[in-house]
Amino acid sequence: MKETIHALRSALARPLSWLAAVGWLFVSPMLLKADSTWLYAVQLSATIQTNPPQLTLNWLPDPYGTDSHVVYRKKKDASAWGPGITLPGSALAFTDSDVSAGVPYEYQVVKHASLGYTGYGYICVGIAVPVIEDRGKLILIVAADSAAIASELSQLQSDLTGDGWTVIRHDLPPGEGAVSVKNRIQQDYFADPARVTAVFLFGHVPIFMSGTLNYDSHGARALPADAFYGDMDGDWAPNLPPENRPSYMPSDIELMVGRVDFVDMPGNGADPPWPSETEMLRKYLTKDHAWRHKLFTVPRRALIANRAGDAGGMAYAASGYRNFQPMVGPGGIIEANVEDNSPISERWISRVTDSAWLWTYACGGGLDNVISHLGVHGLYNEVWSTDIVKQDAKVVFAMLFGSHFGDWSRPDNVMRSMLATSTGLAVSLAGLPHWYVHHMALGEPIGYGTRLTMNNTTLYKNQVNALPRAVLVDLLGDPTLRLDQVAPPSGLAAHPDRGAAMLSWAASPDANAGYHVYRASLPQGPFTRVTSAPVMTTAYLDSTTFPSAARTYMVRAIALQATSSGSYYNPSQGAFVTVEVTTPPVPVTVSAVLRPSGIQLAWNSQPGAVYHVEAWSSRAPTWADISGPLTANSNTTSFLDTDRQFNPSRWYRVAAQ
Repeated sequence: MKETIHALRSALARPLSWLAAVGWLFVSPMLLKADSTWLYAVQLSATIQTNPPQLTLNWLPDPYGTDSHVVYRKKKDASAWGPGITLPGSALAFTDSDVSAGVPYEYQVVKHASLGYTGYGYICVGIAVPVIEDRGKLILIVAADSAAIASELSQLQSDLTGDGWTVIRHDLPPGEGAVSVKNRIQQDYFADPARVTAVFLFGHVPIFMSGTLNYDSHGARALPADAFYGDMDGDWAPNLPPENRPSYMPSDIELMVGRVDFVDMPGNGADPPWPSETEMLRKYLTKDHAWRHKLFTVPRRALIANRAGDAGGMAYAASGYRNFQPMVGPGGIIEANVEDNSPISERWISRVTDSAWLWTYACGGGLDNVISHLGVHGLYNEVWSTDIVKQDAKVVFAMLFGSHFGDWSRPDNVMRSMLATSTGLAVSLAGLPHWYVHHMALGEPIGYGTRLTMNNTTLYKNQVNALPRAVLVDLLGDPTLRLDQVAPPSGLAAHPDRGAAMLSWAASPDANAGYHVYRASLPQGPFTRVTSAPVMTTAYLDSTTFPSAARTYMVRAIALQATSSGSYYNPSQGAFVTVEVTTPPVPVTVSAVLRPSGIQLAWNSQPGAVYHVEAWSSRAPTWADISGPLTANSNTTSFLDTDRQFNPSRWYRVAAQ
């Protein structure tokens, strides 16, 4: 027994070997059998109780023994953890009764193992956390053939509006540089810094290269750094050569950033060749829309393929184990077979193409378009980027790690290939540094965790915390995408009804908490909610009267979403309808008083309406406008007629325009 423990401890501490000649990350089969990278993560899930409010954290046991667990808590947006509570090593749960419904809490659980390694786990938990309706402003930067995909881009903007974003769009002219694009973003940001929260780079937006990072032992070099576009006040030295620019974030990143870019992705060697760049952009927007509207679903599970091993405590794949458990729950994580002689059906490429997955983490030896030991090609069982597309890897969200992946701008890049499939929506290089996206299980978009990872130093940890705040932290994908889908209502119709609007729609199968109705004067918003509480029917009368005008309505289904991180009110995408509402004139009652200077007329009026006073007399036996247009500024309007020649009487009438 002592010999076994000693061998395990040695294996866990052993550094990773690199096969530098071909750029592949290599771990011996004997080391793989000893490596259990999930030991470096505390895999957390939660159960909740509503009355009285109470939540319980649960985690998986460590088969090699644990000395203690320490539980820390903070409010979701707090910048420091509270005091720790120490539990015995045998503990597998922690119950917190000092909680309130509607408040999201975040927990850190630190495991001190008997063999000397340390595991960290994170989860954001809440009980019926309120719906997030207003997500702020998003800057959409388009560098593509926008005319060719005009309808898809219009649909994207509508979808963003329907998820609570206000969109500011910039279409780039050919040849515009990174500094000019950044200036556009900064102008929008500083015009409204409290509300501009995200930027989506769509198409071949200029790639800002920065730093001298040697994350994979293949030489220090500049790498793509989209954080440049999300940092509103840091000095990135854009006038210097890339290798003289920062290797680490020069200041905190203010904006969530994500990119979809298919330039130089022709699928060299693919049979058949990949679609054009424009066609891949179109297909991405089509599936982005389909995901948001729950037009397709995938099982709530994650696949991990860990060929890199523990890497001396760096434990790259812990990013998968740590993040996935709060999202897919106990039993939701499955491991692919990465052994040299594994059956083809058990390898990563077979698993991700045979059936669909919500998440995957995959790491191994890397080249621009290759991951070793996850596929079927050659001596090292490689998977190629062309395999991922041709065989259609069915994964929505992905984390990858391997040599050369960090320069995702290169042709046929294996990470970007994950976005060229029928379901792939987001991918990142995770493990160096580690990523933290567990907030997605309580309704935040993936960009929230991207920005958190960019800014993280020591708040979130792994046993070895290499390269925190390195500029290679990039999200490839739409940063506004969320984890949990809610089917929106369909068939939304609106009918004017004497100054009001009557709405009706077909029910969403997910609306267990009803519907919210919103109104705007323009289709792009901003929208104001008109329901004080969710309505439980599929109709709504907006009786608020306005001057005649078009109004746009949005209806969102609301689901009380239960996850492995508690529950929250989850809104669907909005369904839209525009209706022209004609406000009927208010019946006018006129009074007249004789003044020394003439006849004083007064009548009840509607603010904003335009009135005319007309007169008739035997001297002028036709109705004549004697006032011109009068705009009502209050509930009563008056007019003084100074013509005293009645001959012998005069009639008046007041008409609304």
